[in-house]
Order: sequence, then structure tokens, then C-alpha cells
Amino acid sequence: MTNPNLVTAPHHSSLKRSLPALGLFFLSPLVAEFLLGNLPISALFALLGLAPLYGGGAVLIRELVRRRGWGYPSVLILALAYGVLEEGITTQSLFNPNYVDHRLLDPGHIGFLGMGAPWTLFVLGLHTVWSITVPIVLTESISRRPREPWLGKIGLSVYGALFVVGVVATTAIQLKNDPFVASPAQFAGVAVAIVALVALAVSVGRRTSRRTAGMVPSALLTGAAVLVLGSAWMVADELTDNGWITAAMLLLLELVTAVLLTVWSRRSGWTQRHSMAAAGGALLTYAWHAFPETPVFDASRTVDLIGNTVFALLALVLLVFATIRCEKFGDS
Repeated sequence: MTNPNLVTAPHHSSLKRSLPALGLFFLSPLVAEFLLGNLPISALFALLGLAPLYGGGAVLIRELVRRRGWGYPSVLILALAYGVLEEGITTQSLFNPNYVDHRLLDPGHIGFLGMGAPWTLFVLGLHTVWSITVPIVLTESISRRPREPWLGKIGLSVYGALFVVGVVATTAIQLKNDPFVASPAQFAGVAVAIVALVALAVSVGRRTSRRTAGMVPSALLTGAAVLVLGSAWMVADELTDNGWITAAMLLLLELVTAVLLTVWSRRSGWTQRHSMAAAGGALLTYAWHAFPETPVFDASRTVDLIGNTVFALLALVLLVFATIRCEKFGDS
């Protein structure tokens, strides 16, 4: 007689292994839209519609990077490519002069590109850091297998199909709400940018970087540094009415953060705890930013405050849990 445990064990093992991918699938849109304060808790139903786009993209990027044995620099570059795809093709906010009835491209307008410098830097930064990279780092910090693939061929195909559905559905909804269509040259520029970023991610991923000696701040100080830099980045547009000055501040803060994290992460003292802490600093930036943010869906101030508080507390719980898991499973 066949032992049923021998039949079901591989299935259960595969299912358990894929659970982090499912968590990432939903964590990505929760961070990207709800923790940000862009959507109130009363619009939580939208999570099911947002997950295929955000979550599908995050899972695919994470799986590609880990299957190839690459690191977080490749995750960041591919996350930027995702942002270009979403904002250049799906929502077309990079080119739509009156996107969601806001003149987002007027400050720092680049006429020959039909783009706005501060908006481009801002929205692509949001996707690169918060929509994709932060959820990936936090989910991996919780997982027992942070560097291994979580999905087999079937699972990868399912998430790939969900991502395609998410892109198509979001594009269709956007076109229904706003008939604006970018020019063929602008779409071609988006395609070239995506291909170039993917090629860069491959090139960076293939490089073998050696750890160097040098001081690495504690995980707590790393998180605090990212929180301060991220917070300054989030409020840069409120410090001046000049779009070009805003763009310069955004770019400077991005470069400073990138240089610091690159230098620190190449040193022998850098661990997964530091990566988790850096992601945590970014997560807390979104958490406080939600309170002054006005959601795009109608919601009373009370509902908005309740939702912001709930999501901020959940973010803190997630960070505590990730910290415990990092201590338990080490820096593998």
C-alpha cells in the first residue's frame, strides 16, 4: 500500500517554499499604495486589482535575480525598469501633461521630451525603492531561503501571467479614464530605456564584487540614515516652487543615498540585517508620510487616520518580525 505521506510531501514542500512569493505578491501593493497613504483602508478591495501589477512585477524581478545569483544592485536596476514600464506605458504619467487632473509635468518641463524633470525623478524613485525593492528585501529577510528561488516553472508561469494581466488591465482602465496616448517616439524611448536597464542589470549582476575592509555603521544607524535621507527626498518638492531646484535636490539625495549604501554594502561588515534596516528606514518614511498625504479615493479624515495608523503599526510589526528572523537565521 502506498504511503500517502510520500505522495503529498513533495507537494506540501513546494507549496511551503512558494509562500514567501505569495507574501511578496501582496506586500508590494500594500507598501506602494496603502502605506504611502495614496489609498485609504476603505479601498482595501483594490488590493486584488493592484497585486498582479505590483506584486507580479516584484516576484518576477526577485526570482530572476536569485535564479541568476545576482544581488540587490540588480534588483534596484530592474525595479527602475519596472517603474519606467508602469509610468511610461501603463499609466503614461511621464508624458501626460494633465495626468489625474494635475499639471505634474509643468515644473521643470523638458519640452523636447514632453516630460517633467522633478515628476520623473520622483515617481520612478517611488517605484524603484518602495514599490519593488523594499518589499523584496523585507520578504527575503523573513524567509529561511533569502537567496534561493521560491518558485518552480509552473509558479513562475502563473506569476508571469498575472503580471501581464495586471499590465493590460491597468492600461485599459487608464485609457478608459483618460484618452491621452503618448507619441510613438515617446513609446520608443520607453522601450529603449527598459532594454538598456535590463542589460545594465545583467552586466552588474555578472560582476563579482570583493568585500573590502572599512567601517560599517550599525544596522540601527543604517536604518536611521535611510529614514532621514528618504524623508528629505519625500518633502523636497515642498521646499521650493522651482521645478529645476526640486529636481536637483531629488537627484542629489538619490546619489548620496546610492553612494553611501554602495560603499557600505561592499564592506565585509555588511550583513542582511543592514539591508533589512535600510529597507526599514524607507518603510518608516512611507509610514509617516501617509498622515499628511491626501488619498486619491474619497474617505473621511477619521477613516484616513485609522487606516494610516493601522498600516504604520503593521509596518512596525513587520520590521520587528524581520529583525527577529534575521537574528535567528543569520545572514545567509
